[in-house]
Amino acid sequence: MRSIWKGVVSFGLVNIGVRMYSATEERDVSFHQVRRSDGSRIRYRRVAEADGEEVSYGDIAKGYSLPDGGVVVLTDEDFADLPLPTMRAVDVLQFVPLEQIDPIYFAKSYYLEPDKLAVKPYVLLRDALAESGMVAVVKVAIRNREQLAMLRVREDVIVLETMIWPDEVRDPAFEIDDADIALRPQEKAMAQSLVQSMAGDFDPSQFTDEYREALQQVIEAKVEGRQILEPVTEQPTSATVVDLMAALRASVDAAKRERGETA
Repeated sequence: MRSIWKGVVSFGLVNIGVRMYSATEERDVSFHQVRRSDGSRIRYRRVAEADGEEVSYGDIAKGYSLPDGGVVVLTDEDFADLPLPTMRAVDVLQFVPLEQIDPIYFAKSYYLEPDKLAVKPYVLLRDALAESGMVAVVKVAIRNREQLAMLRVREDVIVLETMIWPDEVRDPAFEIDDADIALRPQEKAMAQSLVQSMAGDFDPSQFTDEYREALQQVIEAKVEGRQILEPVTEQPTSATVVDLMAALRASVDAAKRERGETA
């Protein structure tokens, strides 16, 4: 892995030199736009809307659109003058229980590796987090943007989870009209039974991206000139269950059969 950021974690009066690495990677199959007849790549040019002339990358600036249709042009110099105190620092703000942070705030994960001379304070912070059951709320600047984040421990490594700001979380634009909904005790009991029959320990290795695997098989078949076989999928039964209790009971029975239990 190649580090994408280098700086310090400010933990009280202790500074811990670290390098940051992306902890995840996209495994999706990527494509290019091509001409259908011969596969020739489609390229795009940067052109100005006003006159259609091509613009070199060095002449491109950032523009902020105003409500009246005007545009404010911002140059690199404008951004350079902005205060960014966390440019090379992960500034610990407070420690909180993990369960108090709604997962909706989480964005991307990064591993933090200590510098050779910072292993001891790194281990000190790591163990303090692990033993307290807390996470550290921090601020950090990545790619010239200050972000809210948190530090947690995963397999003896400190992980930095970037977070979105509170004003970036949208409120649901709808209401659930459940004023006239009355759930029978039998329905609640059966729903709980379904939850229990499908409960288990989380093992991420048992989940796979079936769509990506099938798409990769299609690509390989194209390369080798083989016939592409249609995937076999289970078809829904013709008898549609419309009763909620019957649907719940059928779901519980199916879950038990998958576990090898008697339905």
